[in-house]
Amino acid sequence: MKVPLLVGAVAVSGLYLAVVLALYLGQHAIIYPAPRGPASIPSGFEKVTLHTADGLALTAAWRPAKSGRHTVLFFHGNGDSLPGAAAVTEGLVKAGYGVLLADYRGYADNPGKPTEEGLALDAEAALDFANRRGIAANRIVLMGASLGTGVAAELATKHSPAALVLISPFTSLPDVAAAAVPWAPVRRLMLDRFDSRTAIARVKAPILVLHAADDRVIPLAQGEALAQAAPHARFIRFEQGGHQIQFARPTQTPSSDG
Repeated sequence: MKVPLLVGAVAVSGLYLAVVLALYLGQHAIIYPAPRGPASIPSGFEKVTLHTADGLALTAAWRPAKSGRHTVLFFHGNGDSLPGAAAVTEGLVKAGYGVLLADYRGYADNPGKPTEEGLALDAEAALDFANRRGIAANRIVLMGASLGTGVAAELATKHSPAALVLISPFTSLPDVAAAAVPWAPVRRLMLDRFDSRTAIARVKAPILVLHAADDRVIPLAQGEALAQAAPHARFIRFEQGGHQIQFARPTQTPSSDG
């Protein structure tokens, strides 16, 4: 190999390694682009505090259910906030469902730094809040969007909710990353994994999976694969809506044994 070619190959290799190292060191900032600043409580909700097992006090938004309705614990996506979560659950509120909009450590003005383990504790704190309000497990629906689907699915493996609803879900974070940057060895580098495909197979509650065909963040195939891995799942495909599904024009509703 001629010297210029050798130098060029070394330079390209060095640049590749630098980019991969940057991805590894910055992965938490990429996975959790947490909005900062004072928490904004959506209109019609009460500001409440969730207490985690590791001693954090997290701001959340709460609206009790009307008589006879279930309560929904909602876990938003990685770059979202309480107002964004309120927009997604607006229809549920109008229908009289109780809604607890959980937020994560490190988001808004909450203390702590977000990690997979930390978000699991945050989810447990949200469920504990509902339990302390006297809401039985069979009256609670766990719902997540995007990153929140991994949080909700893991929580559902440890408890017995009335149902689990997943909006634009993924099979695992490494699967999402591998689809986004196939040229990097992300499966070996990722610390937080949110293996929802494994988790959902252990969920005994009824499961509803919603995914749009034009989702450019998480491929539709991951939502389909996730539903196929669940023992009691129903899959609803939306032709349009992107990653933020608008809940209009579902095109097909294949389901598994459940």
